Amino acid sequence: MTAMNAIGTLVAKEMSQWFAIQTRSRHEKKVADELQARGVEVFLPTVTQTRKWSDRTKKVDFPLFAGYAFVHINPEPKTRVNVLSAQGVVRFVGPTANGTPIPQGEIENLRLALVNDIALRPLPFVKIGERVRIRSGALAGMEGILMGTRGQRQLVVSISTIQRSVSFAIEGYDVEAV
Repeated sequence: MTAMNAIGTLVAKEMSQWFAIQTRSRHEKKVADELQARGVEVFLPTVTQTRKWSDRTKKVDFPLFAGYAFVHINPEPKTRVNVLSAQGVVRFVGPTANGTPIPQGEIENLRLALVNDIALRPLPFVKIGERVRIRSGALAGMEGILMGTRGQRQLVVSISTIQRSVSFAIEGYDVEAV
């Protein structure tokens, strides 16, 4: 490899960013394999679940985020076309056709949790200030506004007629957007 090629490869690697791609349903692994064969760095986080059939029990790897994978690419048109032309890739995820870069730290946090065998489970994404419903437990079905104080999630329940609200900690409860 010449010095110019080595420098070009190093610059391209430094300009690379993580992007989420949407895949066809149940095509995540096939997409990841094909993109890796094309020389694209792919991250497909998986979780192992035990599945039981009538005749056997087996541990099976499932994508952590069904329908999505992550690619680390230099965001140039040629590279995007290479990713989009892989069988099973639907689109780059984001408000534009180019997708939105994902901060390196978010991918590294996810990788660190997986490497350390931390039990992960996907949850719906909810934002502070959003109206949510508790999905399970003693408070299942309760609705309110998700708030955050001092690193804790709080649920604010309001009685609009008297214009009063109460809040309580909801750490450990699964919530979903309403």
